Amino acid sequence: MEKQIYKTKIKEKILQCFQENAENTFSAKDIHTTLSQSGEKVNITTVYRNLDTMTFDGVLIKFQDNKCEKAIYKYSGKEGNCRSHLHMKCVECGAVVHLNCHFMNEIRTHIKNEHGFSLICSNSVIYGICKNCENRENV
Repeated sequence: MEKQIYKTKIKEKILQCFQENAENTFSAKDIHTTLSQSGEKVNITTVYRNLDTMTFDGVLIKFQDNKCEKAIYKYSGKEGNCRSHLHMKCVECGAVVHLNCHFMNEIRTHIKNEHGFSLICSNSVIYGICKNCENRENV
């Protein structure tokens, strides 16, 4: 039996926020503020519920913010293939980069063959410092 994905006006508005800002990350509060400023009457609980559902459905990916104080979300792209690769997150600026290259297969194979461990990529993040932040530090 195929899973029924329900579309509501609020879910469509949330999706639109992410699609229009596909390279950015947002907290539930950010989305709530954006919706409220555009005239939508929605409570924060509804926003959280929709973000959780959209994450479960693979539409969004969920991370911790730089201080690990709150969850932040990012659009997984039109293909929604963020479950097949890792992500890198800058601990300075918060930028999230998809590690979606041929190297992923090598990583997956190495981990399986050498460590007997199957990699699950959904919501998996490698933390570090991006080249822009690193260049600022070296100036």
